[in-house]
Amino acid sequence: MVESCENQALENLQGKYQAMVVCCILGIGSLVSWNSLLSVGDYYYQVFPDYHPSRVLTFVYQPFAIGTIVIFSYHEAKINTRKRNLIGYILFTISIFLLIILDLTTKGQGGIGPYIVLCAIVASFGFADASVRGGMIGDLSLMCPELIQSFVAGLAVAGALTSAFRLITKAAFEKSHDGLRKGAMIFLAISTLIEFLCVLLYAYVFPKLPIVKYYRRKAASEGSKTVYADLAAAGIQNQSDLTDDVSKNQRLNNKELLLQNVDYVVNLFLIYVLTLSILPGFLYENTGQHGLGSWYALVLIAMYNWWDLVGRYTPMVKWLKVENRKGLTVAVLTRFLLVPAFYFTAKYGDQGWMILLISILGLTNGHFTVCILATAPRGYTGPEKNALGNLLVLFLLWGAFVGCALGWLWLIGKKNAF
Repeated sequence: MVESCENQALENLQGKYQAMVVCCILGIGSLVSWNSLLSVGDYYYQVFPDYHPSRVLTFVYQPFAIGTIVIFSYHEAKINTRKRNLIGYILFTISIFLLIILDLTTKGQGGIGPYIVLCAIVASFGFADASVRGGMIGDLSLMCPELIQSFVAGLAVAGALTSAFRLITKAAFEKSHDGLRKGAMIFLAISTLIEFLCVLLYAYVFPKLPIVKYYRRKAASEGSKTVYADLAAAGIQNQSDLTDDVSKNQRLNNKELLLQNVDYVVNLFLIYVLTLSILPGFLYENTGQHGLGSWYALVLIAMYNWWDLVGRYTPMVKWLKVENRKGLTVAVLTRFLLVPAFYFTAKYGDQGWMILLISILGLTNGHFTVCILATAPRGYTGPEKNALGNLLVLFLLWGAFVGCALGWLWLIGKKNAF
């Protein structure tokens, strides 16, 4: 995926591939906490069997994420992006570590008290998610598409890694005493270390890469003030000298950006409405009993995460990338045919068909997400790209919230659902 990337100017720059790797790891860190909760869902169903953890925790997570991204999107031009992202990654690290502390303190016992504390920790995940995802996508929108594609791919890598780790830990401890709990705790400890690594990478490595410094200087010259702290961290001072031309400080406001990109934001909203209406609640509670037993939901989530990862790399194949805006809208709307497909498969089909459907859901989710996030910022100035990146994340999270709410509709008609 290449925009033009200022090819001639960047030929002599070093650090592009290093930046892609770092962006991927930072993407992993921005979603590994959520995927950790998702992947230990079988354990939380054992501890809190009466409280619909996969649905409730998802529903708790989203309002805090949305509230945070609304505030950040409105004030994005004045927010120090470096502090915003560092606070988010640090909060992720602390919060996921608190999940371990909570379990050790309660000795794996359930009850309403520990469940409320669990919900409070999950709410902090929502704040950190909006802080990091909006901040990073806004920041990377200033740069070439390869970097934002790598970050978005990292979001899917987080899902694939957590699913793989969860399957391994479940298999390793399945026959031991309290094995489900031991596996979950080891899994959460690994996730904590990943988050801490992201703090170090963002604080000390990423801002010093030549390609990153190049784009941030370019954004500052176009009037962006959000990059000043990162430029200072890279040893570049007197950034105000880059914005003396008043004409460069003029930019489209958020309303104008939304009107010009209404199809992109609506499509991103619809993508995540559908995905989150099925994942994870439907997979844990509505697929019935099958030959895989307690492994069934974990296998389905692993398949979703794997194909979501594949889908985030398929746009790198030029003829697979959907750039026609009308064609993208048609494809996103067609994806809603998966709703009746999931319903009838859960009711009448076997596990093979369900695995196929969840794979299609993941593949299309990843593919269309990258197509939108990598294409939408083209043609705008640095400040406009940052603002648009935050707006795209806002509608993505809105879609996830609405999808979580609609996910409860799958319980209608189900015995002992509430």
